[in-house]
Amino acid sequence: MPRFFIEESALNGDIITITGGDAVHIGRSLRMKTGDSITFCREGIDFESVIEKKTSDEVYCRVVEKIPSSSEPKLRLTIYQALPKQDKPELIIQKCTELGAARIVFFISKRCVSRPDEKSAEKKLMRWRKIAEEAAKQSGRGNIPEICGIMSFDEAVKDLCENEIPLLCYENGGERLSEIDFSGKTTCGVMIGAEGGFDRTEADICCEKGAVPIWLGKRILRCETCPIAVTAMIMMSAGEV
Repeated sequence: MPRFFIEESALNGDIITITGGDAVHIGRSLRMKTGDSITFCREGIDFESVIEKKTSDEVYCRVVEKIPSSSEPKLRLTIYQALPKQDKPELIIQKCTELGAARIVFFISKRCVSRPDEKSAEKKLMRWRKIAEEAAKQSGRGNIPEICGIMSFDEAVKDLCENEIPLLCYENGGERLSEIDFSGKTTCGVMIGAEGGFDRTEADICCEKGAVPIWLGKRILRCETCPIAVTAMIMMSAGEV
């Protein structure tokens, strides 16, 4: 069944009004008709609905059932990724969304090659959020992951350590994910370096602030592979699969 994300303004009692691009997609691309079933999502709730009326640019639906989305993990996982170059952020956003990440934060570390200016960063952010939305639709998520503006290293570390479980992926060793106790925890953050990994002083700062270094095995993963792998492993370890 088609799934669409809605803003609060689209809801009026049991009626959902869709306009703009989504309305065009429902009517023209999907060729849905009056009486067809459709699912709308907002803040982890699925609104199972039926199309009651549609025009060329508006679709009116009646909600028949509201249920918590079964696809949303109880563990709210934030990925903190040192900004990689080229289009690697797009792959990271797409796959981590599919795997259940709730939030993705890019930040600038000492070894980051990519350092966009404010205007360029704003354009990237708009595209990244669109990619997250499309990936959330495709994978049946109940929420679109939050894609934050690019942070400084210090901002990202502070944010990371506000999680109940703050983790640091570090090539020089640490605990295995199987040794981390996720039971009863609701928030987890994991920080990952750019193409050159972390500068030793950065890793030390993270650990001093409370982050737990973790080790993913004997093989060194590329910076775009690591967040995808660690998201899958955390979801498995937390029983969210």
